[in-house]
Amino acid sequence: MSKIEEWNFEDKIKFVQDTQYVIGGKWKLPIIISIYHRNKRFNEILSSIPKITNRVLSKELRHLEENEMIVRKVYDDYPARIEYTLTEYCHSISDVLQSMEKWGKQHRERIKKK
Repeated sequence: MSKIEEWNFEDKIKFVQDTQYVIGGKWKLPIIISIYHRNKRFNEILSSIPKITNRVLSKELRHLEENEMIVRKVYDDYPARIEYTLTEYCHSISDVLQSMEKWGKQHRERIKKK
């Protein structure tokens, strides 16, 4: 029996809900992907994600930081320079992202065939 099979279904639901809380929603994964692709400054991230607003980006960056997915570093320049980077912990979701990307591609192709 695998480790995952040892958990009861209520625990499995809680674990999925925890995952959704941290990386769910419309914007968190696109933000993580943007930062992964070297967009480190607020305006770089903002311009790389279509239709996201300043306010939403700011809120989501704070949430990702609180959940140890990104680090916000303030440089003592004038004007102040702020950069965001992914944590090592954030890299632990790479399997999840790759699975979602693969499934999304297959789904898009399936729907296009109709």
